[in-house]
Amino acid sequence: MPYWRLHCHLIWATRERLPLIDDLREKEIRTSIITVARKFGCYIHAIGMIENHIHIAISVPPSQRISDVIREMKGKSAFQVNLRFPDANEKFGWQNEYGALSFDDSAMEGIVKYVLNQKEHHRSGTTNARFEIDSD
Repeated sequence: MPYWRLHCHLIWATRERLPLIDDLREKEIRTSIITVARKFGCYIHAIGMIENHIHIAISVPPSQRISDVIREMKGKSAFQVNLRFPDANEKFGWQNEYGALSFDDSAMEGIVKYVLNQKEHHRSGTTNARFEIDSD
């Protein structure tokens, strides 16, 4: 088995950056993301969301293209949310764009903390512009 350490901080936003992620949708999105990660042999270190975007700390094996993993995560999660909540006022969807930043083992702890504390960072204004698609 090959040795690899390919870590990424992934970020993407909801359609038109609308506040579409509530507690119920967050749970469905999280489940879908984890399912896709397993399919691709990825390891999720952390998932953090606020109402209009998501952050994921993930390790992606060299046999997979990051763009394929992201495309499937976005597609599967949007599909599952719309399937589970067909009567929602607003159809769920993601923007086409995304951010993918690589990092090494020494940054893992800091990235995981940042991802897990998304709600607090946005509430208190302590976001890091380097890790946001568009800073709030």
